[in-house]
Amino acid sequence: MGTTLTGSEVSRQDIALPSEMVARIDAIAPERHVTVNRAIVDLLQDGIMDYEQRRATFLELAERFQKSTDPVETERLREQLERLTFGG
Repeated sequence: MGTTLTGSEVSRQDIALPSEMVARIDAIAPERHVTVNRAIVDLLQDGIMDYEQRRATFLELAERFQKSTDPVETERLREQLERLTFGG
């Protein structure tokens, strides 16, 4: 299952999902008034966009950390990077 954001190109992909995830997707689809397939595609797109945003934020912070000469700012950036990496 793969689709571009515009939906102009589609390819099939068979995947196996844990039953708990299937149950959650089955519940999400009617809430969004879409098919299960559309719900899966939308959730994947949301997840990919979230991943890309977190990655961009991390890389920007890492660059600022690397270039920082202020010890207070360096410590603050280190803590932010730590939270992004390990949670919390």
